[in-house]
Amino acid sequence: MSKFYRVANSVWESLKISFRALGTNKTRSILTATCIVIGIVSVTTMSTTIDGIDRAFEKSMSMLGQNVIYVEKWPWGLGSGEYKWWEYRNRRDMKIDYAEELEEGSRFASAVSASSMRNATVRFGDKYADGVILQGATEAITRTSSMDIAEGRFFTAEEERTGSNVVVMGQSVSDALFEFEYPLGKQVKIGGQRFLVIGLMERQGSFLGLEDLDNQVIIPMTAFQEIYGSRLDVRLTVKFPGKEAQLEGEYEIEGLMRSIRQLDPLEENDFAINKPEAFRQQYESMTFAIYGIGIFLTSLALFIGGIGVMNIMFVSVRERTKEIGIRKAVGAKAWEILAQFLVEATIICMIGGVIGVLLSIITTQIINQFFVAYMSWRTVALAFGICTLVGLAFGFLPAYRAAKSDPIDSLRYE
Repeated sequence: MSKFYRVANSVWESLKISFRALGTNKTRSILTATCIVIGIVSVTTMSTTIDGIDRAFEKSMSMLGQNVIYVEKWPWGLGSGEYKWWEYRNRRDMKIDYAEELEEGSRFASAVSASSMRNATVRFGDKYADGVILQGATEAITRTSSMDIAEGRFFTAEEERTGSNVVVMGQSVSDALFEFEYPLGKQVKIGGQRFLVIGLMERQGSFLGLEDLDNQVIIPMTAFQEIYGSRLDVRLTVKFPGKEAQLEGEYEIEGLMRSIRQLDPLEENDFAINKPEAFRQQYESMTFAIYGIGIFLTSLALFIGGIGVMNIMFVSVRERTKEIGIRKAVGAKAWEILAQFLVEATIICMIGGVIGVLLSIITTQIINQFFVAYMSWRTVALAFGICTLVGLAFGFLPAYRAAKSDPIDSLRYE
């Protein structure tokens, strides 16, 4: 028990001596802590930005839907190989009827929808929303996407079949047209025709921080065809009940599409099966590069800060050589002297860490105005953990020199 008491008392004495020494040399302590502040701000800014990007990416992936594939004329240009657009351009167009044939022929798919998109202007009275994503879709899109209705309802299969002029609206479009009015039951103009607003989608945010998914409206595919004709760039979305069903179903859908398109066994596919996982692969390769650059820069900043701490601690040890000699002369052990200076170095780093985290909170708010960033408790814990490690690592050599100094030589030092 007496040994534990001595250790606790020694740590307490080390804390008091450290704070007294820091208070005596305020300017030097502040300048040293500034080096750590720069390093911690670098670390936390990198971490909050990457956390923000990760959260935005996962949210965007959920918008694409879980366990889905997209059958289209054009493949997504996400690969590193050559994009042969001149070949894809000559492919036959996809047809809306394929959705029904795939759903009937597939043993694994739970739902298949067809959709087509283009930009349009939506008007209400003297107000208008320009550059709106107009999507014509079959009723099954509610089962193949992660879209939810906040108010009202989605159009029915009967309304889709008869080409009713009804529209479901995104929040951004609603905000632009109905700032002070209730949108449901109002009529808007799209492509020169009037559409009744029957539903309002829940707010979705932006896709990968770029495209505003709330800036869209959805109308029945048949109504879309009446405005823009039947030659459309159609996308088929195939939804599976689970991951295992998707793995099996991808090959089945490919076979069904080849049969529908009447391709010979030796002919290549004249359609593309696009998967959201392609985005994830690209994202992972991109974040690997970001992590590498970020770790290098933050390590450099922390190394410079650590060198600053080490330098100041060597100065502190030299200035207090006689104090060290006196403490040893009255019975202080080498480990107590070591602990004293390690505690002092760690406190300097922790002070820098507190200031760095506070600055990082402000920086995170600023970044969020233009990009995405998210500060979690994990980031704060990481910052203080790094401060402790830097204090212990770069304070060890000066502390070790103080601990191993000869008490007689120390007492003679002037």
